[in-house]
Amino acid sequence: MADSSEQNSGCAILGARLVDPASGREGVGSVLVRDGVIADVHWGGDRPDLPAGIAVEEARGLVLAPGLVDLRAFLGEPGAEFRETLGTGSQAAAAGGVTTVICRPDTDPPIDDPSVIDFIKRRARDKAIVNVLPAAALTKGLAGKEITEFGLLLEAGAVAFSDGANGVRNPQVMRRAMIYARDFDALLINHVEDPDLRGVGVMNEGEFASRKGLPGIPHEAETVMLERDLRLARASGARYHAAMVSCSDSLALIRRAKEDGLNVTCGVSINNLCLNENDVGEYRTFCKVSPPLRHEDERLAMIEAVAEGLIDVIVSDHDPQDVETKRQPFAEAANGALGIETLLPAALRLYHGEQIGLASLFAALSSRPAELLGLGCGRLAIGAPADLALIDIDAPFVVDKRKLKSRAKNSPFDEARLQGIVQATWVGGRVVYRGEAA
Repeated sequence: MADSSEQNSGCAILGARLVDPASGREGVGSVLVRDGVIADVHWGGDRPDLPAGIAVEEARGLVLAPGLVDLRAFLGEPGAEFRETLGTGSQAAAAGGVTTVICRPDTDPPIDDPSVIDFIKRRARDKAIVNVLPAAALTKGLAGKEITEFGLLLEAGAVAFSDGANGVRNPQVMRRAMIYARDFDALLINHVEDPDLRGVGVMNEGEFASRKGLPGIPHEAETVMLERDLRLARASGARYHAAMVSCSDSLALIRRAKEDGLNVTCGVSINNLCLNENDVGEYRTFCKVSPPLRHEDERLAMIEAVAEGLIDVIVSDHDPQDVETKRQPFAEAANGALGIETLLPAALRLYHGEQIGLASLFAALSSRPAELLGLGCGRLAIGAPADLALIDIDAPFVVDKRKLKSRAKNSPFDEARLQGIVQATWVGGRVVYRGEAA
């Protein structure tokens, strides 16, 4: 943590490679932070004039970008503190350059009442070191039968509505939710997986699953629900976001909807961008996720869609699980993987592989999700919150799950070689994380 004098007097981060995803601008420059916001952005290699008493951070050779905004993370509280807490989850986020986290509503009790939102806000204020914003349940008790009180939940502080890992099964309920949400200009986020079409499937349907003797999940489990939702969005005019897509058939549906002018967006999990079904290997349960890891061709299609801007956001899909639920036969193990601390370095694989430009990558990680939620962060601009990440994007390291700050350790990137180490993270102008080498 920065001391109070640094926060009050502000700081100047000098000589960094600035990346502003909101404008697409990149180049050497400096940023001045005062009173928790960006007071000035100086483009160019020369040293700007600084106010007296300002703290200086020399950042030559490092990238300075807006902190990441993660639209999908399970943070454990209330009810699953043995998996994660707001404290441990936010520590992991800060270490990964994530400055705003949208927590999933499928807790125990679920976030379907203003009192639960109030609990999370108070706990986050006391325990979290990054911004934690709650997504409220779309249906009461996550049961998929009766929509929640959107107006009261928005007033309490909800930023979006979702049933978390559950897709809304009943089309009439989703239709009502969209009509209701439209009147509040609320964002609906749905996990597009039809449970009936998924059936007993546990991984991507195809030759690899057959060779492993595992039941598969067809693409149609995703596309049938997605197409239903898009038709309802067309009829209602609601703002709709498909939480995570994983196959090219889904991309075709999203493309057509956007071309037709629908107010729809979509996300993709970092797992589906960086891993494929072969990473399941010898029944690695850390790679059992939802949506499942797909064929390599589908992974490449996802990358192209992010580069093009067809896919709007990249999420960590941070879903910590305890040992008992993962140390099981593959078919019986729980879905879910850690992701928030490794989100940025895993995403940088795509930059280092020359598949996505740096500004486009940070747009999907920061400015675009902030825009969807109406937040002021995600940009290097005067007056924007000083939520920043300073990164050595070329620094190599090997992921060691034992060193991750999350309470659980089920990382699909364990022992992976990645590049990109966060050297410092600021939230509201205050240093909340500083790497060992900084």
